[in-house]
Amino acid sequence: MSGFRFSAVAFLLAASLAGPAAAADPKPPPEPKVIPAPPAGKGQIVFYRQGGIGPLISCAVKEGEAKVSSLPPGKYFVLVAEPGKHSYVVSSESKDILNLEVEADETQYARCTITMGLFAGRPNLSPADKAAFDAASPKLKMVEAKPAEAAK
Repeated sequence: MSGFRFSAVAFLLAASLAGPAAAADPKPPPEPKVIPAPPAGKGQIVFYRQGGIGPLISCAVKEGEAKVSSLPPGKYFVLVAEPGKHSYVVSSESKDILNLEVEADETQYARCTITMGLFAGRPNLSPADKAAFDAASPKLKMVEAKPAEAAK
């Protein structure tokens, strides 16, 4: 019986050392989303939100009083903007503001996260980079950005 036990342990140890290399045809990692360049003379911001805390809460992104779009978990949108200073706001029981200097022909990235609040989730809007977006993007789906319109 002890010989059987040793053989089984040796087999399991050998199998664990072989690791993923022994697996047949591992899938290549998914490709990141391709974001086209902004229109000539304009800039753009890619807003995105991964899954996680607050699945029922959407990051409603506003510029001034105009709602730009909402970001449910696992979504992103691309906002084309005029060059210059812009302030984007997300809020629920608290408010967070992201100030950006948009440059012509440039793409910037902003990530929305939700943290625990007293009564509701608290949205946070922070700068991100292309590498962070590329890592998250295979699992993200696009939503539309709306032209700036007065909040109702």
